[in-house]
Amino acid sequence: MSSIINAKLKNRIILSSKVTVYVPATTAVNQAVDNTVQVKKVASALSGWFGGATSTPALGYWLSPVSGLVAEKTTVVFAYTSEADLETHCEELVDLCEALKVEMGQEAVALEINGEMIFI
Repeated sequence: MSSIINAKLKNRIILSSKVTVYVPATTAVNQAVDNTVQVKKVASALSGWFGGATSTPALGYWLSPVSGLVAEKTTVVFAYTSEADLETHCEELVDLCEALKVEMGQEAVALEINGEMIFI
């Protein structure tokens, strides 16, 4: 961002970090469930910590040693934030993903921070 010279952007708020939680819509490998409550919970948490959030549907794929190729509807919930706010809320973010994993019966929940994928 430092390479942008445009004077109109000089005194604007720049959020240099992006946090993304992949909210699954399955349990027990491939049983579809409604994830509306969980998406709202994640969006509410990210909005509280970082000032807002956006969600979008996605279709993810992974190979199960038992079931083969599994297609899973997922909702991607993300927020942009400052590095300071990310550091302040990082522990809560991980706790949120751990709770989501247990609640939805997942082996892991994907958390992406600044382009790096972390399986919680």
